Amino acid sequence: VGSLLSSYGWYILLAAVALYLLVQKVSRSLAARPRGPGAAEAAEEPDVVVRRQEALAAARLRMQEELNAQAERYKEKQKQLEEEKRRQKIAMWESMQEGKSYKGNLKLNQQEAESGASTSAVPKSKPNKKPLRGGGYNPLSGEGGGTCS
Repeated sequence: VGSLLSSYGWYILLAAVALYLLVQKVSRSLAARPRGPGAAEAAEEPDVVVRRQEALAAARLRMQEELNAQAERYKEKQKQLEEEKRRQKIAMWESMQEGKSYKGNLKLNQQEAESGASTSAVPKSKPNKKPLRGGGYNPLSGEGGGTCS
């Protein structure tokens, strides 16, 4: 036993100190932690729990009302879009019955809008420019020239 202590004494002492510190730390953490899963809830007062549940229910109700209002607005918007599509289809059908093209009416309306805008502005005349390349050269015909032989 004496030879064991003389050769490994310091190691045994350090291991004992480390084990003691580890036991102390574990016992502190176990004492600080609550015993059971319901211990924290049991420590709270019942009226606090009731108020928290009522606030949660009120928040849920408020959020549901906001969601319902958003859904109602969306439905109204969809109804308006459907009504507009229906009006467009009726207008197209009436123009088809009169013998006019719906797209032709659309183009005429656009031209009228453009002509109204163009009358206020002075149209610019394009200056005569000479062509960029001569008339005898065609880049698609190959190296030989423009004719086939």
